[in-house]
Amino acid sequence: MQNYQAPLDEMRFVIEHWLDARQDWERMPAFAEVDYSLAAQVLAEAARFAEERLAPLNAPGDRQGCRYEAGRVFAPDGFADAYKAYVEAGWPSLACAVESGGQGLPQLLNVGLLEMLYAANHAWAMYPGIAHGAYECLQQFASDGLRAEYLPGLVDGTCLPTMCLTESQAGSDVGLLRCRAELAEDGSYRLDGNKLFISGGEHDLTEDILHLVLARLPDAPPGTAGISLFLVPKRVDGLANGVICDGIEHKMGIKGSATCSLRFERAKGWLLGEPHKGLAAMFVMMNGARLHVGLQGLGHAEFAWQQARAYAGERRQMRAVPRPKDAVGAADVIAAHPAMQRILMTLKVQSQGMRMLGFWAAHLLDTAEHGVESAQRVEALALASVLTPLIKACFTDQGFQLASQALQVFGGYGYCSEYPIEQTLRDSRIAMIYEGTNEIQANDLLLRKLLPVGAPGAALLASQVRSECRRAEGTALQGRAEDLAVLLGEWERALQTLRQEQAEQPQRPYEAAVDLLHATASMLQGYAWLRAARVSRERGLVDEREASAQFFFRYLFPEAGHRIRLAMGDWKPGAFPQ
Repeated sequence: MQNYQAPLDEMRFVIEHWLDARQDWERMPAFAEVDYSLAAQVLAEAARFAEERLAPLNAPGDRQGCRYEAGRVFAPDGFADAYKAYVEAGWPSLACAVESGGQGLPQLLNVGLLEMLYAANHAWAMYPGIAHGAYECLQQFASDGLRAEYLPGLVDGTCLPTMCLTESQAGSDVGLLRCRAELAEDGSYRLDGNKLFISGGEHDLTEDILHLVLARLPDAPPGTAGISLFLVPKRVDGLANGVICDGIEHKMGIKGSATCSLRFERAKGWLLGEPHKGLAAMFVMMNGARLHVGLQGLGHAEFAWQQARAYAGERRQMRAVPRPKDAVGAADVIAAHPAMQRILMTLKVQSQGMRMLGFWAAHLLDTAEHGVESAQRVEALALASVLTPLIKACFTDQGFQLASQALQVFGGYGYCSEYPIEQTLRDSRIAMIYEGTNEIQANDLLLRKLLPVGAPGAALLASQVRSECRRAEGTALQGRAEDLAVLLGEWERALQTLRQEQAEQPQRPYEAAVDLLHATASMLQGYAWLRAARVSRERGLVDEREASAQFFFRYLFPEAGHRIRLAMGDWKPGAFPQ
């Protein structure tokens, strides 16, 4: 089977045509020197690293897993050397500010890098995966002294961070956590408690690890209002700092990623931000992490598509009957069969549509931070805030579902570990759970981003979709655009109905949230494909995007209407069985 090949042409289409990013970069002083030539060079080098250094370690790392010995954890063979090469090439500093020692390049290019890392080797990419989020958290909440001491290591990659939230009794409900922190005479704090499911909590890739830990101060009120955030290094002044790894989990997938149980025994740490407001500080890191987890789903979908396409084109089986007269290619490979063609097109269209939306979110984050006009920054941030939970939930759901469909192409061989699709299916499943389960993302999208009166997200999304529908008038996709416009109206009416029902039936939005999330995702995929077809047509590109858009609307788009009907159908209080 072929190894991973980075989809550089597709990435460049999204950046150069679908987003037309350069016209925005030219108006942002921070990116005024960035052009498409530089962007292409960065992506090509990232592809070379992913294909040549990471992809060959993926299957061996899965078979070997991590090793735990007396409090120390060793990543699979080759992982540490690959990370050293990653640091030497300067990848950790890609999107960090120049004044902090970074390269100051757009998040849009960083997202392209991350997609490739996750597609090539999800387990390895877990180690540096949250580094940029930790960098942003320290930039915003650390004191000048802490920034001076610890930011350089995050920027140059010589240390890696963790996010220590979960405890045995406190998973999604972090308000139940018990880890304690007490003020010491020197102004630092001493932490005691236990954390579990900590990705990269101990490893041999870097000498130091920076733990960002949620804990309670002695005067903390109960619940989430009493949580503070602390920076706790693995080492202080070169000595061990009371952070003990008690073991690692033996998991279904991403076996090369060390998932650790940590014990803090009078560990020295420093407060980040204000007391009792640690959750808000941690969310700076978590929101970035949720976008990056969504990219894991995209990476799995892309790799599954590549594997299924290659296998279907070489696997010989009974002839496809009947065959169109103008059909090309071998008639006795399974790629000639309509059932397989539908799976392959679904994999292709979904992964490409996901990339458009994921890269759009990253470009919006760049605009929100560096846009010249205040109104533009506010609008971009509002749109990115809506897209973040949707991308995390729907991309990871699709990453798993599409990997499963790809495995179907392989038949019984796909169920065997000799073929990489088996590992892809296992690795992809965790992304639906961590960084906030997909059900929590659905609640966040609906109850915090779309329903509140005055929240701009719903109106901004509707404006984007409606504008693209109008631009399809007179084209081969006009009928599809009309279908999308009808769905948009149903979606807006559903939100209005939920707002009205919420006052008397507070549980109502929670019951509709998952279906509304998937309906919103399908609606935005329709928007993405209408835009892709239009841009290709206007710029004279010779590609298959109009045909892909037609496939999406014929076979995949109807799911959106079904989801809205599920959310808004014959519902009554108590309809869900207890």
